[in-house]
Amino acid sequence: MTRAAPALGLALALAAAACGGSSGGKPAAQPDEARTRTPRVPVGDGEPEDGVVIASEHGRMDTAVVEAGIEPHKAGLGACYTSRVGARRWLGGRVSIHWDIKRDGTIAAVKLAESDLGAWPIEKCLLEVARAATFGKPIGGDADFAIPLEFSARGRHADWDEAGAQKAVGRQLAALDACMKAKEVKGPAPDDVTITLYVGPQGKPQSVGFASPKSVLDDAWADCAEKAALAWKLPDPKGEIAKLAIRYPAP
Repeated sequence: MTRAAPALGLALALAAAACGGSSGGKPAAQPDEARTRTPRVPVGDGEPEDGVVIASEHGRMDTAVVEAGIEPHKAGLGACYTSRVGARRWLGGRVSIHWDIKRDGTIAAVKLAESDLGAWPIEKCLLEVARAATFGKPIGGDADFAIPLEFSARGRHADWDEAGAQKAVGRQLAALDACMKAKEVKGPAPDDVTITLYVGPQGKPQSVGFASPKSVLDDAWADCAEKAALAWKLPDPKGEIAKLAIRYPAP
């Protein structure tokens, strides 16, 4: 039986808009949340839990413009998950897709600002759909916004804490350094990347994904990093699936 795609709900009211300050940083580190929060467009079966909040350095996006741009791609975003999750019922998490929009309405960059989904093929698909979206012009200059998507797991997994994750991966993390040397990689070296990984029987990685609030991750780099991470040898979670997250480069 095919699982229905998650519904993508767009809040209709602009909760806040601003000029000055960038929305690309971590919310906890910002001095003025009202000026820096990114928009939240909830995904799920229920009513939206939060409004759209759009902030940028110079301009802002009208909520209706964001809604019109996302509407044709709702099904595609949901299909990225349903067509690739397969039997991995433990696969789920939250993703935040961030767009930088030029003053003429063209997309300057799309990135996964956050993701604990832990599945690069799904995340890559989400980015491809997001890059295909088109939007009207911002108001007042260049702007940026983001939408969160929630994909609910149907199975259980254990969570390893940060210390356990670092100990489990150890020096194997350095294997990702070689990915910047691949001839297909065109972008700059990634920074502040969160790697989310699931571990199965005998310590074998089952799935891995990536996100960064700072870097637009090169697809070729992530393809290489996925292959490298899936070859890691990790502790056996003893009959269950374990989920861990680790930072790259190491702090």
